[in-house]
Amino acid sequence: MPSNLARVNAAARAAVQTRFTALLHHVDVEALERAFRRQKRQASAGVDGITVSDYEQNLEANLQDLCTRVHTGRYRPQPVRRVYIPKADGGRRPLGVPTLEDKIVQGAVAETLSAIYEVDFLGFSYGFRPGRNPHQALSSLHTAIMSQRVNWVLDADIRSFFDSVDHEWLLRMLAHRIADPRVLRLVRMWLEAGILESDEWHETDRGTPQGAGISPLLANIFLHYVLDLWVQQWRGRHARGRVSIVRYADDFVMGFESGVDARQMMAALKERLAKFGLALHEDKTRLIEFGRLPAMARQQRGERRPETFAFLGFTHYCGWTRDGRFIVKHKTQSKRLSRKLTALRQDARRLMHQPLVEQHRWYSSVLRGHYGYFGLPHNWRSLNGFLQDVRRIWFSCLRRRSQKNRRMGWDWFEAVTACLPLPQPRIMHPWTPRAARCG
Repeated sequence: MPSNLARVNAAARAAVQTRFTALLHHVDVEALERAFRRQKRQASAGVDGITVSDYEQNLEANLQDLCTRVHTGRYRPQPVRRVYIPKADGGRRPLGVPTLEDKIVQGAVAETLSAIYEVDFLGFSYGFRPGRNPHQALSSLHTAIMSQRVNWVLDADIRSFFDSVDHEWLLRMLAHRIADPRVLRLVRMWLEAGILESDEWHETDRGTPQGAGISPLLANIFLHYVLDLWVQQWRGRHARGRVSIVRYADDFVMGFESGVDARQMMAALKERLAKFGLALHEDKTRLIEFGRLPAMARQQRGERRPETFAFLGFTHYCGWTRDGRFIVKHKTQSKRLSRKLTALRQDARRLMHQPLVEQHRWYSSVLRGHYGYFGLPHNWRSLNGFLQDVRRIWFSCLRRRSQKNRRMGWDWFEAVTACLPLPQPRIMHPWTPRAARCG
């Protein structure tokens, strides 16, 4: 953290009620340059068509001009270009692509605001925060279920969260800590910049576009007040047993010792979200029995093990160790795996005529990336299954390269992979004695 933001962070930590009246001066040329360096070089351009390479050709002058416009009030955000990406359920998720300058200013402002709100955010919030990642959230959930007498799990999903954020509520929440009208004005302009879809401008009165640099922080601030603080108070005032929660952006899982608490929370949560224009997704939100005691009771009755739930790309299920102890196990979520293999087949066909060495480098990077995220304990079988699927895809593409290759069999392919071996499955994130923080 730069020294000026470290001082802001220290002031926020010293008094949790402090309102910051002067923050925009921290959005200087150095902050804008840091935000520019964080941009992906291959990122899509916004409505102005300017790419990272274009902007970098005269970077110093461009950043100086941008900084001047921000501080003199002449900066105006451009509409967000809307694109769609496929979802696991077959639908399409809207994604916003801001212009490069909007990304830069948003990144610099988000860096400044993060220095304040990192003090306020609670320990069970993991999404899009510095120094935190999905594996810490998964470790925290594992720790909670294994050590906090969890008997019920609420697997919750907020319907179209990023499209449903109420702008006025969000600005009121920001005003609890931020009293600089210039910063609040910037946030309002970004929220109201509108969307450009098929060359037609659409007004936005709700939501924060996914893809904007400021959106993850704004989402965390909104849910901090709507959900996190409320859950913290609810379990202290109303819960009879232990209640735990792990949240990653708008995805969260809650564990309960008492079934009465779980059902009361389900009803209270719906009412709480409705006050802010949000709603639970009825088809994706489930309250299930899950944990050591439910699993043992079902085993004694000769029934199947408890239902499973999905969180952050993993299916979590009740299992047993070789010596008969209860343990929560994880495997790659089938929907996530199917979607990834479908995209992999399409990319592989485009690369099928590249040299073998280039293909091997690409397949190896895909496998290493997959192991890097999904390499959790108890998931080796899924990792190995993914490796075998990748081998079949590569073999199929190599046979399609020519009529001659169609006569080649698995013995020929084994000889190829003996010279160009693919990375083998690895558990990259073993559980450690150091427990992650859980709520």
